[in-house]
Amino acid sequence: MLPTGRSSSVAWATKTRREIRDTGTADGSVVVVPVGSVEQHGHHLPVATDTLLADAVSHLGAERVADDVPLLVTPPIWSGFSPHHTSLGGTMTLELEHLLALLEDVADTALENGFDGICFVNGHGGNASVIDNVVSTVGKSNPEVEVTGLTYFQLADSFIDEIRESDVGGMAHGGEFETSLMLHLHAEFVTMDDADAEYLDEPYERGTQDLLVGGALSIYREFEEYSASGAIGDPSLASAAKGEELFDRLGDELADVLRSVSEQAR
Repeated sequence: MLPTGRSSSVAWATKTRREIRDTGTADGSVVVVPVGSVEQHGHHLPVATDTLLADAVSHLGAERVADDVPLLVTPPIWSGFSPHHTSLGGTMTLELEHLLALLEDVADTALENGFDGICFVNGHGGNASVIDNVVSTVGKSNPEVEVTGLTYFQLADSFIDEIRESDVGGMAHGGEFETSLMLHLHAEFVTMDDADAEYLDEPYERGTQDLLVGGALSIYREFEEYSASGAIGDPSLASAAKGEELFDRLGDELADVLRSVSEQAR
């Protein structure tokens, strides 16, 4: 899976085994693993939204440092941990322990090619705790490797107020943020006439209030308790122009992370 409309010079899937080994054995090499999900995103976005976006941001960030950092981006992990979405249909989810084991296997075998560092780039909030755990388990089993992970949309925290128009709650599941990115990257999969969503209304003050406004308290609910359509936020404020700016700036942020991982791994 590659970003729409262009090939990628850093795609693991397009390389030969010799090219992969040559990259992996270079000093400061990094392997990037996009991690997404296949889960409902309301009536206007495709179920692969999280996978498509994590994959695209991973490639963009990697391409921006490819002249300085030897690195490759693996094919995305397309299924995540999404049990809270299954009641609405369209969702495929792994068990928590199966996702952790899958990520560990992908990492361990990728690192056998000599890479000095690895970065998991997650695109689904429900995977965040698994990413934290796999950084620890892979790091423990590969003490010589720089093991890192992040959730890509959190990279927007420093600049999001310059772009967003929605109030807190408007950038959630299928809201202004994700819909804008999808309009920029994959407009052919977006049906704005069906963009039926509502603002996130979490009764716990210390719970998550927005995609970029977290809270100390974790809560489990079936997703339909938050939204009849399966989307939360304000997709009516989304635009391809916002998506282009978000994508560009997320690429810069991830590029900085990958450059730092490479430096630490040398």
